[in-house]
Amino acid sequence: MANNSETLIKSLIKKVKEYPRFSKEEIEKFCWMAVHEHKHGVLPSEYDIREIDEELYLKLLQEFKSNIY
Repeated sequence: MANNSETLIKSLIKKVKEYPRFSKEEIEKFCWMAVHEHKHGVLPSEYDIREIDEELYLKLLQEFKSNIY
């Protein structure tokens, strides 16, 4: 991972953990929310179908699953 990507992932991890009602049992949902907010500048609405950066989402999810946060 490039240094810039590492910085972004660390920033998103911090953001995920600060979400209200954050739960490790729903880590996929919270990672998706963070990547959505990063790309679109706002949290997703209930039926938001806008695209996200799937590669970034998978990297973030992998980082959460490989490290205990």
